Amino acid sequence: MRIACVSARGPGETDRLIAEAAATLEAEGFQLNGIVKVLQDMPKGAHHCDMDVRVLSDDRTIRITQSLGEGSEGCRLNPEAIAEAVVAVEQASSQNADAFILNKFGPEEAEGRGFRAAIAAALEQGIPVLVGLGGSEASRKGFAEFVGDMAETLPADPDAILTWVRG
Repeated sequence: MRIACVSARGPGETDRLIAEAAATLEAEGFQLNGIVKVLQDMPKGAHHCDMDVRVLSDDRTIRITQSLGEGSEGCRLNPEAIAEAVVAVEQASSQNADAFILNKFGPEEAEGRGFRAAIAAALEQGIPVLVGLGGSEASRKGFAEFVGDMAETLPADPDAILTWVRG
């Protein structure tokens, strides 16, 4: 079983590294399962909270945030949309993937939900798993509890990430 995590400094850097690695691997013919964040240009100073993810197995895009309306302090994850993404990934888990990629082990996964079962299924099938790990202490603790000492920590370097997945 092979699982690795990567975490980069700076807002959106982990998402960028993970998405670019997935794009490179797809261009090389790798069959991927999981999700990556759809990278969007945001105007400087903008409070832009819409988040879309791309399901790697079928190239579907799902908006996983919901607007709370005028005057709200921020956007929240949309549980129904997250469930839709999880189902799409789990349905593809029976296909022969070369790698499983998850843009972020987040609050849902830290609390035992989200993509945890899909990660476990990939590992059981011998599929390498690459996970983005954010700066949240709860997410980091949840990840450590979930994988124990199985995970390798990769540097925030595109070549290192690609070499690990290809290996």
